[in-house]
Amino acid sequence: MKKKQESKKRLIIVHGWEGRPEEGWFPWLTAEMERRGWSVQVPAMPNAVQPEQSRWVPYLSKIIGRVDGNTYIVGHSLGCIATLRFLEGLANNEKIGGAILVAGFDNPLKYKELKNFFRDPILWDKIKTKCKSFISIQSNDDPYVPVENGIRFKTNLGAKVITLSGLRHFSGRNGVTIVPPILEELLKTAK
Repeated sequence: MKKKQESKKRLIIVHGWEGRPEEGWFPWLTAEMERRGWSVQVPAMPNAVQPEQSRWVPYLSKIIGRVDGNTYIVGHSLGCIATLRFLEGLANNEKIGGAILVAGFDNPLKYKELKNFFRDPILWDKIKTKCKSFISIQSNDDPYVPVENGIRFKTNLGAKVITLSGLRHFSGRNGVTIVPPILEELLKTAK
């Protein structure tokens, strides 16, 4: 009798506002996961300087395609709400294995450029059913995203919250090129 073939684990890393696939810790995480046999995609989100939900979410849907329990997403900054909006749009029978929200937020903060991602209420109850595990990773010295956002992810999604120190906004501009807790949590979640 043949064993049911399990699909390969895959990771999609979603950068944030003004982000690029080759910056910061994205190449490091890509290399770590590929070394473990994962398929990894880090799409260049459309018009990252002037991001629009109406372009980002359909683009993400096109890049990701079909999802299953071996699909994992790591979002950074604006990539987190893009990830949540993507999950909102999944069909009833679709679910991913896990999502890690790094420096994520659930409101436009003080930036008018981000308001278009928050015009519609976030459908927390629906999103919760689309992912087996949520993890929020914040830094207590992030100049843009207060740690309370991670607490709200815990309240609204049941996310595990990890608060680190000294990593600011987890960006390449801050000199952050590796973040071991992201790798550790991803590997734990994917077991």
